Amino acid sequence: RINCGSHVLYGDLMPQAGGCNVGPSPKEFVLAGLGMCTSMTVRMFADRHGWPLEKVEVKVTEFTGPGRHLPESLEVFLNLYGPHLTEHQRQRLWKVAESCPVKQMLLGKMPLGIHTTFPIDTNVTEDNV
Repeated sequence: RINCGSHVLYGDLMPQAGGCNVGPSPKEFVLAGLGMCTSMTVRMFADRHGWPLEKVEVKVTEFTGPGRHLPESLEVFLNLYGPHLTEHQRQRLWKVAESCPVKQMLLGKMPLGIHTTFPIDTNVTEDNV
């Protein structure tokens, strides 16, 4: 169970990985977040500029070697629908998609990185660990 603001999500693994498949895997959540962020980034930019973007379609595909868990690469397929979009607008929207904050996070562009912290329990000693 994942509490995300006012939303409750469920994540799991596929049965062959020891899960019950009651929700997306952690990696599937990340890929979905990348796709959603890309779509929203493009949509907000087009709306702000009054461009005739009708629909954004994003598909994220991972390329993972045999027996590996960490993908070797990700491909973000971006399709922009809007028959009245100019070539300049399409090119600009493809460039804007590159600035998606989730993509920037995945590329490791956070200035302070990721840090794991643990609660400090003052009642724990080496004797009762």
